[in-house]
Amino acid sequence: MQQLPAIPNILKLKRESSVPRRLQDTLLIALFLSPALVLFLLFVIYPIFRSLYFSMFDWNGLGPAVDFVGLKNFTDIMTDKVFLKALGNVGLIVAFSLGLQLPLALALAVMVGRDLPGRGMFRTIFFLPYVLSEVNVAIMWMLLFNPNPDRGLINAVAVALGGEPVGWLSDTDIVLWSVFIALTWKYFGFHMLLYLAGLQNIPAELEEAARIDGANSFQNFFYITLPLLGSTIRTTVYLSVLGSIQQFILVWIMTKGGPVNASETLATYMYRFGFVRFQLGYGSAVAIYMFLICLIFSLIYQRLSRQPDYLTGL
Repeated sequence: MQQLPAIPNILKLKRESSVPRRLQDTLLIALFLSPALVLFLLFVIYPIFRSLYFSMFDWNGLGPAVDFVGLKNFTDIMTDKVFLKALGNVGLIVAFSLGLQLPLALALAVMVGRDLPGRGMFRTIFFLPYVLSEVNVAIMWMLLFNPNPDRGLINAVAVALGGEPVGWLSDTDIVLWSVFIALTWKYFGFHMLLYLAGLQNIPAELEEAARIDGANSFQNFFYITLPLLGSTIRTTVYLSVLGSIQQFILVWIMTKGGPVNASETLATYMYRFGFVRFQLGYGSAVAIYMFLICLIFSLIYQRLSRQPDYLTGL
């Protein structure tokens, strides 16, 4: 009778046979990841280090960068009042987004997500602005904000009601509010869609059980719906803050950062120096500051938002 090999020998043979298999799996994974990795290195990592290199020079973009200035661009930026104004404007846009835009999107999501007559039509209407490009939205709101009552709808309504025409985009006190109205109209539909997706994942039995126990609509929302939307809310806050920091197209088309830098943002400040004044070394330093702000916020936010999702146990 043929004897079976010893158990240690069988385990050894299995290990030896599994090594090539694991190697094949590793090579296969690397093969599929290599195109995305090449694109990531080429269009993300390389531009970051290239910008860091050019930020050390006083360079106008023509010819090689030879006038090395070290950290002078970075120190000049921090002492520029216009940059500090742009930084403050970005902070205000972030505050407006978190305090007004997202609560509005959440309220509309709760309204159209329930048994509201014609909710499908409302969803389409609210989401439609997000489909439009920022250029179209900027031009449309520039026409609405036209100071001439004969051409601007908003001022025409104000005059018809007995008021005076308002320079929505020329008044330093309200221009940032005017830009934020356009931003809210453009993006609140996107956040509303995210909240609608989050509401779909909440079991209806929980709300029904709460109603049976005597909870009213407000208690149902604040103690059941809102906590279960925690992960979705964290996602919208994250996207809203990063989008506010990098906002450029709509602001540049509507105001170009004016009047008197009243609506200047970090992106318009960078574009002004980098591509309008051809100070690409200085503009690259601004881009590095924007990158560091986004990176630091992302790291801190991801660390603080590590909370358990209530829906994982349902």
